[in-house]
Amino acid sequence: MTGKRSYFPLIATFIFFTVAQSQQKIEVDAGGHGDFKTVQEALNSLTDSSDLARTIFIRNGIYKEKLFIIKHNVILEGEDRDKTIITYDIARDEWRCDHPDDWGVATVNTNSNDITLKNLTIANDYGFNVKESRVVNCKADTVTGKKTISNGGHQMALRTMRTTRLKAVNCRFRAFAGDTVSPWNTADGMFYFKDCMMEGGVDFYCPRGWAWAENCTFYANTGPASIWHDGSGDPDQKTVLKNCVFDGYKGFKLGRYHREAQFFLIDCRFSKNMADTAIYRVPVNEIKWGERIYYYNCSREKGKDFRWYSNNLPPGLNANDITVSWLFGNRWKP
Repeated sequence: MTGKRSYFPLIATFIFFTVAQSQQKIEVDAGGHGDFKTVQEALNSLTDSSDLARTIFIRNGIYKEKLFIIKHNVILEGEDRDKTIITYDIARDEWRCDHPDDWGVATVNTNSNDITLKNLTIANDYGFNVKESRVVNCKADTVTGKKTISNGGHQMALRTMRTTRLKAVNCRFRAFAGDTVSPWNTADGMFYFKDCMMEGGVDFYCPRGWAWAENCTFYANTGPASIWHDGSGDPDQKTVLKNCVFDGYKGFKLGRYHREAQFFLIDCRFSKNMADTAIYRVPVNEIKWGERIYYYNCSREKGKDFRWYSNNLPPGLNANDITVSWLFGNRWKP
């Protein structure tokens, strides 16, 4: 049209570059052959959010970093699960001496939504590397100003704050002691784990909210329970473990809870080392919604089965009904 300027090419160009930027894969290489040498630098380079997921591809190497993820819609993807390792040594008890909350207590700390972890090892190796107890200055102890830190306290590899829609695929989460994997959000937390390995001490897999774990392997190094759940935010909240394998030291116990909880274990397998102890309640809080612990087609390898994990799904619920869509109520399709 004569005398009038068309803005369509400018709009199309803007959309093209916006989409291209969102789809861009940022590469991290500790040896300096990528866009960044550290994962945190790559995270810091992103805008706060995006309609499309941004992928940070991490080359093989050991990244001694504590990560703070505050950007939404991010994928952290390793080159090889066993060779791409993000690790940091943190004792939660020591951290809380000088900090008011858990922000920063883990190797990977996230306070954003739509986060995906793929092909990574995320480790808090404090308990493996520090064998002896230590006495540290501790502002939180107003009596002595000191605190004894052992290698058996909480050591989180993953800690979420208000995060929801977090997915981990083919990852290994490693710690010596408790709370290794701590996706915590009883308001609206939705968490999905598939083909992952987890190890630690007491309650080393301890989701709050809605959680799905499929084809995962759990190994107890120490502690009185392996799995835990907090579903106190909504009577519908539950943790589902499907086709998972449990192993650990001789006499390890499967799980426990001390808040409102709901467990579903489907097609799971237990090693001969597991104790003859059902998932049990620690009676420190009032439980209004009753015991809700369900099993279907679970078995113990190389040993006799225990009666407490016999099939006991709620009336009207079939094992085939227990799906990701059922768990998340069609609110999320990971």
